[in-house]
Amino acid sequence: MDIKQMYKTIVQDPFPKEMKIVLGDRELVFKKRTWNIGGEEKGLRYGENPDQPACLYELVQGEMELGGVVFRGPGKGLVSALTEDNMLQAGKHPGKINLTDVDNGINILQYLTRKPAAIILKHNNPSGAAWSDEGVFTALKKAYFADRIAAFGGAVVVNCPLNKECAEFLSSYYFEVVAAPSYEQGVLDILKKKKNLRILEIPGLARLDELVGIPFLDLKSLVDGGIIAQFSFRNKILSEKDFLPAKAEKDGKIVYARKPTPQELEDLFFAWAVEAGVTSNSVLFAKNGQTVAIGTGEQDRVGCVELTVHKAYTKYADNIVFKEKNMSLYELKLKARDDSDLEEYLDDILKRTEEAKGGLKDSVLVSDGFFPFRDGVDVAIEQGVTAIAQPGGSIRDFEVIEAVNEAVPQVAMVFTAQRSFKH
Repeated sequence: MDIKQMYKTIVQDPFPKEMKIVLGDRELVFKKRTWNIGGEEKGLRYGENPDQPACLYELVQGEMELGGVVFRGPGKGLVSALTEDNMLQAGKHPGKINLTDVDNGINILQYLTRKPAAIILKHNNPSGAAWSDEGVFTALKKAYFADRIAAFGGAVVVNCPLNKECAEFLSSYYFEVVAAPSYEQGVLDILKKKKNLRILEIPGLARLDELVGIPFLDLKSLVDGGIIAQFSFRNKILSEKDFLPAKAEKDGKIVYARKPTPQELEDLFFAWAVEAGVTSNSVLFAKNGQTVAIGTGEQDRVGCVELTVHKAYTKYADNIVFKEKNMSLYELKLKARDDSDLEEYLDDILKRTEEAKGGLKDSVLVSDGFFPFRDGVDVAIEQGVTAIAQPGGSIRDFEVIEAVNEAVPQVAMVFTAQRSFKH
């Protein structure tokens, strides 16, 4: 089969209509989700890749309680409960990646319900996220320009009704999916001009605070066919007050870090919420309710910080070029090879980016795991970070706190007392 045709072909779905999971004396019943699209019953387009059959199951029956903790039960479905009425436009109709991107957007937004918020996701990681008292359009625009390059072909998820201003903005760029709790009048007329755009209406996006603290059964399949079952991650940082003071003891000496300012605390809270949806090992920079750079899936923490700094510089320079020349940073670099004026302009862009430290000045940093050494913290401080949140618990916490205390001006630090690893 031609490779282009492969991506257009729907893989035959051999999965049964019902799945049951029995845990001890509890039975959970799941129903396969299909949709009538164009007069034909269809399930998922395909799985992670076009040659992988896949299906979506919704929990429809059975309650579960383990260790005195009640899990999310039937009737709470969001992505898995999508019907034809919710699929306002099927586009090429969704595959596994489209829906898991939306699902991870929901995972993040459940902790950001007090303001209009927008998440843009690619490959099940947020590329950009923002929230704003000014409304959903401001949040959406900030989320997009947090990483304009990675947003190409992404999934957009918002937690409040999508308005015309948002629709016109979305229509100016290429996205594969948009999901919102509802759409204001006239919005769909604008969005549907993009025939392949999947437009999802998920009313539960307006009630995500109902999910917080209630786990679901998280199943991880092993290559040998085995399964690891775990409680899903439950975020302990549900307000700024939940952060703990950063302190450590060594040889009878106790050190404390500076407490964050109210603005720093709010940005740390926002960043920690987004961090819950980032593949580990990860760090995340944020400023004024917007992600500046997101580092994902690295093997060492200092390397993750360094790579995230590099991403911040790249995105910052690209935004300048896009706004001033309506081209990408990479297009500019290519054209500058044969154009001395553009070469001079590129040098100026890089100089301006260096002076602004890629937008990292006065940002905050969160880390999903503790810092095993102070090196990662030192790298962040060098870029102008003013506050850091991390789990704490390293045998070198004393040295890490010393690093922020030695900084001029002094950098704040708080502990979360939990990791937010996501593998």
